[in-house]
Formats: sequence, C-alpha cells, structure tokens
Amino acid sequence: MNLALEIRAFSMKPYVWVTLCVTLLTIVLHALELAFDMVNIALIYLFPVLLSAVYWGLAPSFYAAALGVLAFDFFFVPPFLSFTVADLRYLISFVVYLAVAALTASLAARLKHQLNLAKQREAHTASLYTLSREMTAIADIRSLLENVCRQVSATIHSQVALYLPDSRDELTLAASSASGDWGMGESETAIAKWVYAHGEMAGRGSGTLREFPGLYVPLLTEERVYGVLAVNLVSDERPATLSMENKRLLEAFAGLAASAIARVKLGEEAKLAHLTAESERLRTALLDSVSHELRTPLATIIGSATGLIEGDQMFSSEDRRELLATIRDGALRMNRLVTNLLGMVQLESGMLRLRKNWCDVGDIIGVVLSQVKDFRRNREIRVNLPERIPIVLGDEVLLEQVLVNVVSNAIKYSPDESAIVISVRQDETHVRISIADSGLGIPAAELDQIFDKFYRGSTTKHVPGTGLGLAICKGIIEAHGGMIAAEPNLPKGTVIQIALPLGDQSFLEQMTPEGDNERI
Repeated sequence: MNLALEIRAFSMKPYVWVTLCVTLLTIVLHALELAFDMVNIALIYLFPVLLSAVYWGLAPSFYAAALGVLAFDFFFVPPFLSFTVADLRYLISFVVYLAVAALTASLAARLKHQLNLAKQREAHTASLYTLSREMTAIADIRSLLENVCRQVSATIHSQVALYLPDSRDELTLAASSASGDWGMGESETAIAKWVYAHGEMAGRGSGTLREFPGLYVPLLTEERVYGVLAVNLVSDERPATLSMENKRLLEAFAGLAASAIARVKLGEEAKLAHLTAESERLRTALLDSVSHELRTPLATIIGSATGLIEGDQMFSSEDRRELLATIRDGALRMNRLVTNLLGMVQLESGMLRLRKNWCDVGDIIGVVLSQVKDFRRNREIRVNLPERIPIVLGDEVLLEQVLVNVVSNAIKYSPDESAIVISVRQDETHVRISIADSGLGIPAAELDQIFDKFYRGSTTKHVPGTGLGLAICKGIIEAHGGMIAAEPNLPKGTVIQIALPLGDQSFLEQMTPEGDNERI
C-alpha cells in the first residue's frame, strides 16, 4: 500500500508542476496583456508543452497543451472569464494550437527518448569494454566468473548466476552475485541444464518457459556451449522488465564471458599439454643420459673385476692396482650420478631442506679436494684463500656437493697438465668463490643455458655427462639465497662464479683470523 502511494505521488508530480507553470504564465500574460497580441499569447503557451515533453514525457506535455488552451480561452478570448467562444473561428485556432502542441511535444519527447537511448547505449558499451578489458587480464577461472557476475549485475540491476560443467560434465552453480539462495534451487538448475544441453535461451522474455521468473542465456561460442548465464527478473515480489536493449546487452555479456572462459580453458589445456610434452622430453633425456652414464662405468667395473678374477696370475701387482683404480673411478662416477639424480629429485619435488650451520669455507674446499683427488689425474689445482678465511651460514653437505660438481666439470673439460684455480674473497655482503679452468670454454650465447636441466654445450657434447650437475648447483645456491654464473676465462676456459650471503657475523669479531695460500 505504501509502495502504491509512493508511485502515485511520484507520477502526479509532473502534472502539479505543469499546473503551476501554466498558472504563473497566465498571471504574467494577463498582467501584460496589452503588450502582446492574441497570436503571441497562444505561442507563449507552447513553452510549458515543450518543457513537459523534455523533462516529464509525452502525457504531461499533452496535459500542458490542454490546460494552456483552457487558460487561453478563459482569460484571453472574448467573452472573458468564460469558456464560451463568441467567434467560431477561435475553435479552428484551438484545434491548430492543439495539433501544433501535440506535434511539438511528440518531437521533443522523441528527441529525449533518443538522447536517453544514446546515453544507455554509451553506458552499455562502456560496461562491455570494461568487462572485456578486465577479462583479458584475468587468467584464473574463479576470478573471471566472479568478475562477470559482478559486472552484469551492476549493469542489469538484477541478481546473476553462472553455471559451468564440473569434471563429470554435470552443470553446477559456479558463481553468483546474489546474497541469498537464488540459483541453487532444483527448478533453476533444471532450466540451466536444459539451456546448456540445447544451446538455446529460456525463461522470461524468450520463446521457451517464458513464464519463469528468470532468463537463462547460454555461454555459446562457435565451437561449443561453455555454461549458462542466469538473470533473476523478479525482485521484491514485483516483476522486473527487460528491454530489448538490455536483452541484447545480456547476450553480448554472455558472448564475452564464453570467449573469456574458452580462452582460459584453452590456456590451461595448452599449459597441461606443454607440461606433458616437457615431462616426456625430460623423461626421455633422463633415461638416455642415465642409461649411457651408468652403462659406461658399469662396463669398466665389470671388465676390470672380471680380469682380476679370471686372470689373477697374468697381472703384476702394478696391473692389479691399475685395474682396482679403474674400478674405483667407475664407482665414484656412478656415485656422483646417483647423488645428482637424488639432488634433482629433491629440487623438483620441493623436498630440499637446508640444514644451516656456520661453515668454514676453507674446510669445505679441503673436503672437496679430497673427494676429487682420485680422478684429477694430471691437473694442477691451486687454492687462493684470503688471510681471514670467511665462514658462511649454509648446509655444509650441499655446498660440498656444489663445489664437487663444479670442480669435477673443470677437471673433465680441462686438458692434462692444465691448472684449475679456486679463489675465495669476501666483500661487505657476500663470500665469492670462483673456479677457473683452461678447458674448452663455453660460447657466450650458452653461458646462461648451461644451468638448465640436461643442457649440454655445443663444444662439450663429445664428453660423457648428463647435464644435471650445474642445474643442481644452481638450485642449491639459490636455495641459500646466493647466485651462480659462468664467465669466459680469457684467453681460454671458463670461470664459474659463486656468491653466498655472509649473514650476521658479529660474533666472529673476537676470533683470530687465519688463512693461507695453498698449492696442491
């Protein structure tokens, strides 16, 4: 009842203003009657008609025209203060006036309607542009659906729900702008499933189930139906109206949403396909590398062991030591391979856990030298330490693995009788360790790629290896918050630079510095 009174009071407001306007105009014209002739007075009464058409619509403008004719007849046409007409020609004037007023009001109302329609279309275009721009930047399907619901609801001023198929291709409610349970009922879901299955619009304003309070639009592209966009057209027990313009806008929203969902799903499928292909490539590379790397030392170990067993009397003690050394080298090579594989598995699975302690860099280098001494052959390894040997906060075992991998690569790719130099220096923020060799070197274009999994440089492919060592080194160093990089060692060779953060070493200020330069 209160709502009806409010609507009625609002609808009567233009007529009250028209009455006041005509009354005031009549008073002014009556006071200035001698200054105007009858034709001018009749024309002046057209102003309320124009104002009513522009601001309140067609019906108030017709009311203004009728009221103006009555006021003109009553006050300005003889006999005065009477609605009777002495001269019948005034009746023709009244008819012409009403016709001109009606035509003028219709034209003004039509212009107003066109202006409102242009503003509405501009707002709709802006909404579509905003939605398309936002959807272009969204890659997550959940955020995309929520954004579509929010934008459509704000434009249509109705509750909006989105239905998408799940993993079993069963249509379920995926997002909603409604705070209540609209869209979750069995009837709403059943209609949405019908629309999804047939790819046709249903509900109020369509040709199917037109008595239903909601309108359901399929999210349709040229290839398939991706879901259903539903709009609740009933609110506060009062049917909402959906103009043709809003209906077309809703279809445009549905088309944009379908294209965006298709883009996201195709992106996810492409990413999955890429990951699958990459996984297959890595698996193939791993099997090839591991089978080759294992077969070579195993063949060496088996051959040497067989020779020792079957030809014990044929070999001198020096020959037996050489065969035993070959077996040991093969076993060490296999051990390094297994260690690298386990390290890569830990890095890839996120299971790598650092057990950080304060580590003496000199002690770490000493352990590394003892591990590589059996296969360094005729290479000379020099170590340059500062007077005060730095310490770092890190996992000692993993840092030793890093240096063993780097030094082993330097030995592998360096010629006999060449020198490998390990240098350590400390600045304000980092401990920097460099390993320089005089080997084959790395082309400038490949300096960053050598830290990728299974990557083998173009100049080193003839040397056995899996391409895992430096990738593991990079993962371990970055887990410590450090950096590792490769540089040319002019005139020949490569320098691997490792930088580890110092950490808070204030407690070392009272310790006695020590260090040396070692030649091995």
